[in-house]
This record gives sequence, C-alpha cells and structure tokens, in this order.
Amino acid sequence: MLCGCDEAGRGPVIGPMVIAVVCGDPDKMKRIGVKDSKLLSERTRESMMKEIYETAESVEYVIVDEGQIDEATFKKGLNLLEARTIAKMIRPENEYIIDCPDVNEERFSRLLTELSGNRNIISKHKADVHFPLVSAASIVAKVTREKEILSIKNEIGDFGSGYPSDERTIKFLKDYYKRNRSLPPHVRKSWKTVNAITSTLDDY
Repeated sequence: MLCGCDEAGRGPVIGPMVIAVVCGDPDKMKRIGVKDSKLLSERTRESMMKEIYETAESVEYVIVDEGQIDEATFKKGLNLLEARTIAKMIRPENEYIIDCPDVNEERFSRLLTELSGNRNIISKHKADVHFPLVSAASIVAKVTREKEILSIKNEIGDFGSGYPSDERTIKFLKDYYKRNRSLPPHVRKSWKTVNAITSTLDDY
C-alpha cells in the first residue's frame, strides 16, 4: 500500500509539531481535491479532513511536544527527531513518500530506512504539492495542530500564529515575559527568537 507523510508546525516558536501518515489510493485523494494544506482555507481543510478519514485505508498522526523539540534542537537533531517519529509509523509492507525536511533528500531517505528497515521510502522536497497522499497527510497534520493551538490559546491567551515572523506573537512573548519574568507554557525555549527576547529584557 502507498502512504504519504508530512508534518505541520516545525517552524513556530509556540506549540507542538504534528506528523501524519495517510495510506490508500492516491486517485481517490485526487478526487477529493487535496492540496498542500497551506493553499487551503481553514474551513476547506476541516471539510477535507473528514473525507480523508472516510476514504483512506489508514490515517495516523503523532503530536511531538515542545519539550521533545527543545531537547532535539539543543542537540542540533531536529531532523533526527522527525525521522525517529516517522519511523515508528512506518510499516514493513507499505511504500512511503515523505515530505523531506532535510536539504538532502537521499540522506533523509537513507536515515528512515536505517531506522525502520523499510527500503521502499522516497523523500522529496515539496512532496505535499506533487503527491496526493502527502497532501492528505499535510491536511491531517495541519488540522490536528490547529486544534492543539486553539487549546493552548484558551490556556495562555491569543498569541497570533506562533511563528517568529509574526509581530503579534513576538509582542505577546515580550509582554508575558515583562509581566512574569518567565516564558509561558508551550514555548520552544531552544528557538533563537526566545533567547533574543529574554536576553534583551533581562537588562531592564
């Protein structure tokens, strides 16, 4: 069986990363109209997610929390963490197309084969654009992460998108740190953005 894999939330400074695997018939996914999740509206993603679950042979995802991400990033091993997480979802009888997080596609494919024992793995950049099952996985990962983010916002307040490029997110972190002299829960302390904020504000 053919499967696609993608992640959501690798880059944000707040919240977890979600990695999803969708297995099934790529032609059926094409008929649903799946695309890279970033090209779809929130409402469309949620609607397609229901159809993906109804159409796919299997859907699986793992939520990688901020603590795991920090531990890996401090060791410069975020790609290894992602590979290990994917490898746990790989089945020996299936073939896999992975959206590649590494600059070197072949290296990441080899790493996944070493970790999983499955030799039927292809790792490609922009796989979420070109392969319907990877597009489906990107939708599952994105919608699942959005639910996690909503839960976090209900806990600590609205911080915008959570990406370092978002001025609203940076303002939220600065204001929170000024008030509490600590970072809010669910923040990735290994991100350079966080160090820039705390080191600057500690002078005051």
